[in-house]
Order: sequence, then structure tokens, then C-alpha cells
Amino acid sequence: MTEQSDQQIDELDVRLILTLAEHPRAGILEIARLLGVARNTVYARLERLKTRGVVTGFGPDLNLAALGYTVTGFTTIEVTQGNFSDVINRLAAIPQVVEVHTVAGVGDLLCRVVAHTNEHMMAIMEKVLQIPGVDRTTTAISMAHPIPYRPLPLVADMSGLTLPIPGET
Repeated sequence: MTEQSDQQIDELDVRLILTLAEHPRAGILEIARLLGVARNTVYARLERLKTRGVVTGFGPDLNLAALGYTVTGFTTIEVTQGNFSDVINRLAAIPQVVEVHTVAGVGDLLCRVVAHTNEHMMAIMEKVLQIPGVDRTTTAISMAHPIPYRPLPLVADMSGLTLPIPGET
């Protein structure tokens, strides 16, 4: 492994995670067959990874553009001191706010927001600006998404594996 961590995973864990990613609908028995290990081993490893919070879900990956949310914005929010919890709770009530991070640097919160159109994005931003404790927002609209969220290269790197780069042969 290239880096040390209190939350180490071994080669079998890496193979299990990569197999789950490649075969998301496979059952425990099929994964065990693909990995060449006992079903109970797969079950125990998977439970351990879930308990440790390494594997966080098995839900479907969704293409929000295919659902009509073709505009993605990244909004930085400046929050009045002492209002973080209330602002975060109110942001969570807006369905189009799909992700929020507290950040250091410019702004206090960074949100990923999706909308059907630019006009819809403007309406969502107006809702955000009406939240008590929101002082200012700055939004950058995403023009393209050339590298999607991709944790698998990190998992592979932990075991010294190199995943193929899409588009390269």
C-alpha cells in the first residue's frame, strides 16, 4: 500500500470494492464466485466495510440531466456568524441543493445546486438568499463535467493497482 492509514483496507477489500463497482447488481454469492472466496468471507468483509463507513450505500447512480436537471451550479454562501445550523437545515429543505460542504477560505458553505434551466437556477438562488443568515452568494455555472466523482482510483491506488484511463487504450 502506498499510504498508511488507521482505516486500512487490504487487497481483498480493494478487490471487493472494485467488484461491487463493476457488478453493482450482483449478490453476495456471485461476488464470492468472482473473487474466488467463500460467501461468508464476502459477507463479513462487506459488513465490516459498511460498519466502518467505507461503503456507504448501494443505491442507483443517477444522471440528474436525464431527470431534467441540466444546469449545475456551485454556490459559495457567506453566512452570518452563529447561523450555520439554521442555514444548513434550510438548505437541506431545498431539493435542488444536492450537496453542501463547509469550507475554509472564501465563503462559508459550498453547495452543488441543480436546476432545469438558468431561470430555474435563478429562482433557487432567490430562495437561498431569502434564508435568514445568508449574507451573500456567488454561483458558478458548470459548463461541462469531464471528470465525474471517482473514488475508485483512490481505492485502487491503496493497493498499488492502476485503473485504465477512460479513452486511452
